[in-house]
Amino acid sequence: MSSVFYTYLELGFHHIFNLKAYDHMLFLFALCAIYTLGDWRKVIALVTSFTIGHSITLALSTFNIIKFDTGLIEFLIPVTILFTCITNFFKLKGAASKQHTIFSMHNLMAVFFGLVHGMGFSNYLKSLLGKNSDTWLQLLAFNIGIELGQLLIVFILLIAAFLILNLFNAKRRDWIMVLSSAAAGIALILMMETKIF
Repeated sequence: MSSVFYTYLELGFHHIFNLKAYDHMLFLFALCAIYTLGDWRKVIALVTSFTIGHSITLALSTFNIIKFDTGLIEFLIPVTILFTCITNFFKLKGAASKQHTIFSMHNLMAVFFGLVHGMGFSNYLKSLLGKNSDTWLQLLAFNIGIELGQLLIVFILLIAAFLILNLFNAKRRDWIMVLSSAAAGIALILMMETKIF
């Protein structure tokens, strides 16, 4: 593995855990709140769908094919979190388990919202990119790093859900309600703090 590839892989991985960018982590919590450890295949497909979405706009933005208002994106990211939380309230009875692993509305939503989040990642990546022919390699490594970081986050969340639901006999409905409500509340605060208001 080249040093350039490994460097950007590591940057992507650690960016997901950056507390200054916790809105992306919050989105993952909201996105995966309706799943349990037994749904791990669906969760991997879901996270990869999100990665596909943000990889597209991240690439388009990096190569200056698209331009956007940073303030608007900062507002839209918590909107995606809030919307995801609202959809979770309609899936309190385990509807996620009935979804197709790949072809589901939840995965399609993850791709669409990934497009928004990709624009949020782009400013960070642009500040790191070197002016050379390795841009595609750097972009690929960064996206893979983000994907690995996301998978680790959701794996930890699924383990936490397993422990809470099985050891403490919590109801799945309550787990979804608490996690989604907390994420929605934080999303509303983030929306109010943007320049839109």
